Amino acid sequence: QVQLVESGGGLVQAGASLRLSCAASGRTLSSYAMGWFRQAPGKEREFVSAINWSGGYIYYAASVKGRFTISRDNAKNTVYLQMNSLKPEDTAVYYCAAVEGIGTPQVRLYKYWGQGTQVTVSS
Repeated sequence: QVQLVESGGGLVQAGASLRLSCAASGRTLSSYAMGWFRQAPGKEREFVSAINWSGGYIYYAASVKGRFTISRDNAKNTVYLQMNSLKPEDTAVYYCAAVEGIGTPQVRLYKYWGQGTQVTVSS
């Protein structure tokens, strides 16, 4: 069993940066790929980024590529999402999730989920 806890969300103005963290407990994350997803009100949960256990495979949604950076520190059992040049359309609850394997954009394949952290970007 893996427990995931996100932190780092908040209210910022457009153009600002935030760094989200996802701390895991219960099991080491070294055998899991990690993903970040987001869900805006009235919309489906969507893929943001994923990283495999070694950091050798990284994926981004087109909407965040070039602005967001995913990374992980397996020694700290923590995954990060650095978000730069934030836009109002980035407003959502951000979730981290874990899946065995190299990672995937498919929401339904992730086994463990955090409770989410709110990111609000004002114009």
